[in-house]
Amino acid sequence: MLVLVAPGQGAQTPGFLTPWLDLPGAADRVKAWSDAIDLDLVHYGTKADADEIRDTAVAQPLLVAAGLLAAAEFGELSPAAVAGHSVGEITAAVLAGVLDEVSALGFVRARGLAMAEAAAVSETGMAALLGGETEQVVAHLEGLGLTAANVNGAGQIVAAGTAGQLAALAEDKPQGVRRVVPLKVAGAFHTHHMAPAVAALQARAAQLTVADPVVPYISNKDGAVVSSGAEVVARLVGQVANPVRWDLCMETFAAHGVTALLEVCPGGTLTGIAKRALPGVATLALKTPENLDAARALVAEHSAADAA
Repeated sequence: MLVLVAPGQGAQTPGFLTPWLDLPGAADRVKAWSDAIDLDLVHYGTKADADEIRDTAVAQPLLVAAGLLAAAEFGELSPAAVAGHSVGEITAAVLAGVLDEVSALGFVRARGLAMAEAAAVSETGMAALLGGETEQVVAHLEGLGLTAANVNGAGQIVAAGTAGQLAALAEDKPQGVRRVVPLKVAGAFHTHHMAPAVAALQARAAQLTVADPVVPYISNKDGAVVSSGAEVVARLVGQVANPVRWDLCMETFAAHGVTALLEVCPGGTLTGIAKRALPGVATLALKTPENLDAARALVAEHSAADAA
């Protein structure tokens, strides 16, 4: 059983889209998407520096476009399930058949702009905590006024809050936490600080044409399999201000007998977590087109296993 997953913000690096644009038709496709959402995805994916692509309003559509471009190399791929981490859920919604590509890119463009506007209200940020027991870490964060914005499993939790709260965390780590690593993001995503973005996305979502998923869609709100397209979109809207529970998604993968996990471009983050949290599950990250042959072999092997 193969699950196809899409990474979230922070996975982007300068120039990561460059080799993908050499594939037949890829540059034209990305140029058309750029025109549709009034954002030069080609420039940001090839020439922009780290600071430029850290901008939430840029990073989010860039990540979704990259994931869709990589997934397109598999043609009519039908995984046993799809899921996405944070903004990667929008990529997953397209792969599940809930949204078409252009609508999804327009929606994620609105999402990025709304979240960037919300982040500008006050100085906030995020930091990854490595190690510790989940319940103890979450309780410690709450005591400092922080939110466990991403519970990723495999001993990784991401805290979010004000600059002052994060400074206090650096001086007072939870028991068992080895490191606190500040993340290069523009705000406290998936917390109450993003509440203003929810209203903006509700208005945008009302304009979308939505279909029910054609493959199981696993939501990072709670790891549930969502069968209604309207419910998928409602969760996409609300999730900007709610914690990401990737740990629960992985529990769902395990419960459904997932044997392989393929992470679309720019892959690596979710594959790394899965290697620790899902022992025995084959994993592969699409970092460059050089990974495509191995990815096709993985798809063929585990799709055959599904059919059997």
